[in-house]
Amino acid sequence: MGQALSPANPSLSNLRHNILVHLLGWLVAFWAGGAGVTYSHDVAAILYRQCAACHRPNGVAPFSLLTYQETAKRAALISTVTHNRSMPPWLPAEPHFKDERRLSDAEISILSRWAAQGAPEGNPAATPAPPHFPDGWQLGPPDLEAQMAAAYDIPADGPDEYRCFVEPSQIPRDRWVRAVDMQPANRRVVHHALLFQDITGSARQRDTGSGYECFGTPGFLPARGLAGWTPGALPFRAPDDIPILLHAGADLVLQVHYHPSGKPETDRTAVALYFTDRKPTRQALDIPLGSSRIDIPPGDRSYKVTDHFTIPVAVDAIGINPHAHYICKDMLGYAVLPNGTRRTLIHIPDWNFSWQQEYLYNAPVRLPAGTDVVMEFTYDNSGGNPRNPNHPPQRVVWGPSTTDEMAGLHIAVVPVHAEDQEDLASALWGKMIRATGGGGLRK
Repeated sequence: MGQALSPANPSLSNLRHNILVHLLGWLVAFWAGGAGVTYSHDVAAILYRQCAACHRPNGVAPFSLLTYQETAKRAALISTVTHNRSMPPWLPAEPHFKDERRLSDAEISILSRWAAQGAPEGNPAATPAPPHFPDGWQLGPPDLEAQMAAAYDIPADGPDEYRCFVEPSQIPRDRWVRAVDMQPANRRVVHHALLFQDITGSARQRDTGSGYECFGTPGFLPARGLAGWTPGALPFRAPDDIPILLHAGADLVLQVHYHPSGKPETDRTAVALYFTDRKPTRQALDIPLGSSRIDIPPGDRSYKVTDHFTIPVAVDAIGINPHAHYICKDMLGYAVLPNGTRRTLIHIPDWNFSWQQEYLYNAPVRLPAGTDVVMEFTYDNSGGNPRNPNHPPQRVVWGPSTTDEMAGLHIAVVPVHAEDQEDLASALWGKMIRATGGGGLRK
């Protein structure tokens, strides 16, 4: 006879235990797999953390996502653009950088399941409080605010314009700049903007009230750069120990690249500066990689542009800034260390001109003396590139217009030993002289 099953029988206890374990496991899988996803409990926190900085009233995005009502009607759209990772707009695949706008696979799954279930709200009382954003400037009230003296008119068509506008800073003493924000009034026509300071007074003499033409450099030396703006960029923040010197009485010179939109437009870009009393303890230098040898035949899917530089001293890389126009597809920057080890400095497998910025490393990247830093950009000038502005594809060469192309990769570095600053600066100056060769960047 078989053994009887009774409450005191271990076999019965084991059976009940196994059934309970399987039931609990099924319930966990059921809830994790798609049940009970609500705006209040699951979705709001994701959007507040990764999307609200742009998707808010008076933000750069076309609509706000701060309330359930604003979000629910776009649930399907949110699911689509997060699933294909076009939103949030974060281009680098590697390495990791500060302030990443990247959703995890789990977060993307939550947004997808929420949309599929009809975007339920859940308990409104359980919705976390939305983040607070100051009116106007993203970093709050600035220490110094400046704006183009008057709105500038951009014609409906014609060539791109590079225009410089002068605004006296009117500061009575030297100040250290910790952050800069820039706000083009008309993002439809502003390709990018750069902010310089002029201590010579020559830019002021050239500006007759509506700026002056200034392709390339702003037309004076030394051209001391402060910051820049590109589509999708966050406000510039200098490392705490490397603020930028703004000289007493210097003129702020705003260089704006305008691209006609097809109808008459106006723009009046403004800038905001934030000061600190902390003086720098280090000095950063820029390693510019790039080339003007760009001549891409129509239909070419994998046209490559390269450049490199051997760093003569040990440095810490603190940030990197890539730039190209519409048909660039893949951006790769890497370092080959003296021992042959290769380290990726940035890889963007699907470049998008509309979302570019400077990227800061989570921690400094140590590059020993003798390290070779390399840039490899790949361009797709075929009809299969959805970002190609020419239909059918046309020959594309290096040039200042948005529909021309460029190739640039700027690596911000700090010498490990302060006494090596001059040697690195001298080597970089030599690279620039060799590159220009009388005009334009060359490999």
